[in-house]
Amino acid sequence: MPSVPSAFTQQRLAHLESLAAELPDRGLVSRMLGGDDPVLWVWHPGSGRQTIVFATPAKDGWLFLWSPAGQESADDPGHVADSVGKLLRADS
Repeated sequence: MPSVPSAFTQQRLAHLESLAAELPDRGLVSRMLGGDDPVLWVWHPGSGRQTIVFATPAKDGWLFLWSPAGQESADDPGHVADSVGKLLRADS
């Protein structure tokens, strides 16, 4: 019998899914990894660059975090997708 994800995991997953939905319009590909501790693997097919995006609760809501040093509010996944896209583009 599969386990039911906790409310916390469901929230994290919802934020990551909202970001994943924005990525294809920016030429990026993603895949959800991690099961009960989901993270989003994001890559740019042209440059081959990639990163892992985490969603974590913060004092004033949720944040997306990615390497190197990326951190933005989860309130605007489109803006975050733009930021990650800039990082992964071949000309950055």
